[in-house]
Amino acid sequence: MSEPMTTGAPGLPFTPRRTRWILQRACGAGGFDATGAQLLRHHTNAVYRLVSAPVVVKIDRPFGVRPPVDVVALVRWLRERGVPTVPPTAIAQPLRIGGCTVTFWDYLPQHRPIAAVDLAAPLAALHGLRTRPAQWLPDRHLDDAFAHIGRSIEASTILSPFDRRLLHDERLRLAAAAPAVDFPLRPALIHGDAHHRNTLWDPDSRRGVLCDWESVAVGRPEWDLVTLEVHCRRFAHPPTEYETFCDAYGFDIRTWPGYPWLRDLRELRMITTNAYKSTPGTPTAEEVLRRVQGLREDIALRWNIL
Repeated sequence: MSEPMTTGAPGLPFTPRRTRWILQRACGAGGFDATGAQLLRHHTNAVYRLVSAPVVVKIDRPFGVRPPVDVVALVRWLRERGVPTVPPTAIAQPLRIGGCTVTFWDYLPQHRPIAAVDLAAPLAALHGLRTRPAQWLPDRHLDDAFAHIGRSIEASTILSPFDRRLLHDERLRLAAAAPAVDFPLRPALIHGDAHHRNTLWDPDSRRGVLCDWESVAVGRPEWDLVTLEVHCRRFAHPPTEYETFCDAYGFDIRTWPGYPWLRDLRELRMITTNAYKSTPGTPTAEEVLRRVQGLREDIALRWNIL
């Protein structure tokens, strides 16, 4: 990974003003022109599309005590082994600027929406790998998930003490049941956040390709499968969509006895992560608190995409 270009001000909030500043410096270092760059997304990370070149720039939130995975090196390794992924742009990267990791990716024009079945072949190829890259990857995925949930609950600025107690109790309930869960699939390299918005359509190869690898780990393939199931169900995709994915992938997570446990853990992770990232008084905070109330009342809410 490249050495820091500048330390900037990593303690500042992760806002478009800050990421525009980082974008300008990253493009200067990478040989691109950031003039007129379009902001595509600003939530978990910031994603900009350059108008001066067919390139997308990703700016990740500042990392904590442990440096992030070098996703560019990982994706290059995956592509050599036939796993469908978005290609990284052919420059020296990633960069670290202002406390954030910056990466550059080839822009793929999107002319059709992604369906769940588009993830079947990429995930099957990923989960089917029998070798591991030489670089460091997280390998205590479920333990890390429980730890992340606990930290997110405590760090959130939108949760009431009543909400915190509810979420901590749910975390403890799931942790107590974890030793009895028997996973049917062998451990593998997993994407960690496999869903529609982390997949793009490659018009040249005419297939879905995975992107956004910041949650990659060695873990349980069931995590990727239940992540997609949660997205299909909570965000009101047609029921047949996930069934078509299962037929293509070759396994239906919902038929596994451990499914309710992993489903609840995945949804708790999503709720608490967004609680941590949300600012009081915003529409995002309102949606997170609505999800918390749905958990409290055990209601199968339809979620709004954040």
